[in-house]
Amino acid sequence: MTCNPSVSRQPYPSLAPSPPSQLSLTDMAGADARPLAVLASSRAVIEGELSAATVVIDQDTGKITSIFHSVLPASDFPPGTAYADHSPHILLPGLVDAHVHLNEPGRTEWEGFYTGTRAAAFGGVTTVIDMPLNAIPPTTTVAGLKEKVQAAEGKCWVDVGFYGGIVPGNASELRPLVEEGVCGFKGFLIDSGVPEFPAVSSTDIALAMAALADEPTMLMFHAEMIPPITASVGDDVQWSLPPLAPIGPLNEYATFLASRPVSFETYAIAEILSLAHIAPNLPLHIVHLSAIEAIPLLRRAIAHGVKITAETCFHYLSLTAESVKDGDTRHKCCPPIRTKSNQDGLWEDLMQDGGCIKTVVSDHSPCTPNLKLLPSSISSSSCGDRSHCFDSEIEKDNGDFFAAWGGVSSVGLGLSILWTEGRKRGISVEDVVQWCCKNTAKQVGLEGQKGDLAVGCDGDLAVFDDEGVFEVGEEAMLFRNKCSPYQGMTLKGVVKETWVRGQRVWEREGRGFGKERPRGKLLLGRRR
Repeated sequence: MTCNPSVSRQPYPSLAPSPPSQLSLTDMAGADARPLAVLASSRAVIEGELSAATVVIDQDTGKITSIFHSVLPASDFPPGTAYADHSPHILLPGLVDAHVHLNEPGRTEWEGFYTGTRAAAFGGVTTVIDMPLNAIPPTTTVAGLKEKVQAAEGKCWVDVGFYGGIVPGNASELRPLVEEGVCGFKGFLIDSGVPEFPAVSSTDIALAMAALADEPTMLMFHAEMIPPITASVGDDVQWSLPPLAPIGPLNEYATFLASRPVSFETYAIAEILSLAHIAPNLPLHIVHLSAIEAIPLLRRAIAHGVKITAETCFHYLSLTAESVKDGDTRHKCCPPIRTKSNQDGLWEDLMQDGGCIKTVVSDHSPCTPNLKLLPSSISSSSCGDRSHCFDSEIEKDNGDFFAAWGGVSSVGLGLSILWTEGRKRGISVEDVVQWCCKNTAKQVGLEGQKGDLAVGCDGDLAVFDDEGVFEVGEEAMLFRNKCSPYQGMTLKGVVKETWVRGQRVWEREGRGFGKERPRGKLLLGRRR
């Protein structure tokens, strides 16, 4: 996210997996003092494969202790065991959303740990990784990380990890942040839209690579950069001003799209690749890849041994430039949502075994509705009650794609978005698990703990009705501000329950979140 008003699979360093401890039914019968949760179904994705399964979780440790490849009856377990057979719904590993802006502290009116993680749980996401910017202070120093951790304590419904940021002048903070437990670092090669998180130069990147060369971490980039010569724009576009030579009205999406050409992405990626030799063992990652023209660059680099991967987002895989109405700034994000043919190319790479796109994430980047500057031609129901949202000096009939905040709100909707679009293209539920669970966990160093249903992993599960449908109304958008391009759409695939470390935190029918307090953990530990 940027362009806002100022206000073979690549190896990742991983945490050491927990040792497996398969318990037999006899063991469990003799250990009835240990509270167990047992979830069974005729369909479950177990270590990447769809089969019948019974998953046993020790509720004291939160770990999966046993998996049986059949549906066992409740009578096979000690009396009082929490047992449910969810057939025919699918047991999935809890999703790991590795790109979320929770904005707390400092911009909690945009989002916060409590609301953002509730929204995640609604959609089967059991781990989110919080981006280093849009909170104040940003996570660019140890002091900033500690302030964010303090703000998060006791508010998280799912487990939360943290990224650090690279900005000019903070190279000396990077190793201490690794020691404090951030799982990676992100920097911008173009203005981020917030003044406290400035863009980095090639010199800054080189310093960060040198500092992190031998550390167990990952260096990630918002890869947009203004090329030396661009026909229709100038440096002012970094500050979200209109292009110097606009191709049309500022409320038309085509005008905005033309101001962020694919060359912004390809030039930035070429710059990053030119510096990769500084730290050849440091994994690199491109966040929210949008332009398919960058894919050949990445594939060539990978073929030459560069450790680089890419992610794309639910919105790039489901929304297209052709469908954006004039003034509907809910679709504004950077890099921008591109054409249908571009979207097809992203899907093609994602679905190939040798593709460079390994993960799919939300890049949930919310704001208050007034910052979206939606015109009155967009129904007032699009962002809930907006009667209080406009500043007196801002004309209501705006819809200016250049002045509006750039970011798409979708945390907790991603599984259903991906399933709705992906089924048209022949994807399987195992594909979803690979892209949104296993690979995202690997990316952030949580392989062996998150993202899989296997003995020794955390008991994080989503109970998924792959045939269910729902309309995205306010009740489905649990994030703080109900302003999303998905509002009013009908999505396929419904999360019935979400479990975090053996505890049910969300149930669609009945209790909802119940009367429990948030039990999410903060994932702070040096990667191994």
